[in-house]
Amino acid sequence: MNKPEHHLFICGSARATGELKGVCCNKESVSLLSYTQGEIQDRMLNGVEVSMTGCLNMCTRGPVVIDYPGGHFYENATEELIDDILDSIEDGELCETNLITD
Repeated sequence: MNKPEHHLFICGSARATGELKGVCCNKESVSLLSYTQGEIQDRMLNGVEVSMTGCLNMCTRGPVVIDYPGGHFYENATEELIDDILDSIEDGELCETNLITD
């Protein structure tokens, strides 16, 4: 695999034991992973990958998505937010929707 231009990390609230437990998981972040994978394939976005993470300790803002290597954090992730992020990637722009700036 080549180094992706954008690697989206979605908080899965996984604990060290592997147990999915927490705010992001309870807000359907696992299904958000599947949705994002499907959108990346449907849009044929080369250089974009998505992965699930353990708990990012940002529970009050979850589900949280990180766009790496840019270091952009997004809160309250939904399918609509994923669409906005992917649209922005396609347009070569920064997605401002739900961007965490503090």
